[in-house]
Amino acid sequence: MHTKVTQILLALLCVSILASAVSAAPTTELRIVKIAADGETILAEKTVDYRWMEANLPVLGDGVTHYYHQGPVFEGDKWDPEETTNFKDRGAVKGTDVRDLAELVGGAEPGDEIMIRAADGYHVEFAYQNVYEPDPRQGPIGICWYNGDETEAGERQGRGYVPEYYMGMRLVFFADNSTNSEGLHVYGNWDMHETLPESTQHFYGDLYPSTGGLTVKWIDEIRIYTGGYHGERGALAGSLDGPATEATTEPLKTPISLMITLIAAIGAAALHARRGA
Repeated sequence: MHTKVTQILLALLCVSILASAVSAAPTTELRIVKIAADGETILAEKTVDYRWMEANLPVLGDGVTHYYHQGPVFEGDKWDPEETTNFKDRGAVKGTDVRDLAELVGGAEPGDEIMIRAADGYHVEFAYQNVYEPDPRQGPIGICWYNGDETEAGERQGRGYVPEYYMGMRLVFFADNSTNSEGLHVYGNWDMHETLPESTQHFYGDLYPSTGGLTVKWIDEIRIYTGGYHGERGALAGSLDGPATEATTEPLKTPISLMITLIAAIGAAALHARRGA
């Protein structure tokens, strides 16, 4: 009996790892969809891969210059206008402007919103002006498919084209270096305060601003919502081909965290079996 329980838990471990790996993996293809004001009707759509983007659209970045976002600041001014701490190096990336991708399906107009969605359903939205008329301190919003140089510290990104660039395709702001005393291309928290509408700003724990939370990884879809996105912003966005995923503010667990959880359960079951023998 106890052996059977352990076997079942092992099977669950394998299934969970495989299921999670599907959603937590590099993407190489992007679907762009324009949606009518009813929030459902698809007006136009196109699917392209990173090779097509590089060959047919202008390229952001040079594969040498590093671009940074900023994490939450817990001491002092949480907005950190001087950009002094907790930079998130996203690598020496190259990518494609969301604006150019939107134009493939008819583009956007003032009042529309553009959703950037990851394979696991996590998503962020941006107003028309932030995509089409970005302030230089924000810079173009890019979908990155290449990293020419590994990050100097923090989260590793992988190097080369996706899938070797294993955090790609990833959203990165190609900010200028006008607001950083070190001359770094940082899209900082105060930059977000000054350039993004409050409704699209990102906060860690609903309290601390963090542009790092905007850099969605494993992107597989761009949606242009005519008249704006009216769905729940804290929920996972389901596939347009199926029902929406249950609302949550957290992305799906990674294979590692699932493995730890289930291995612990298996260990407990095995210990129980020994004691009951």
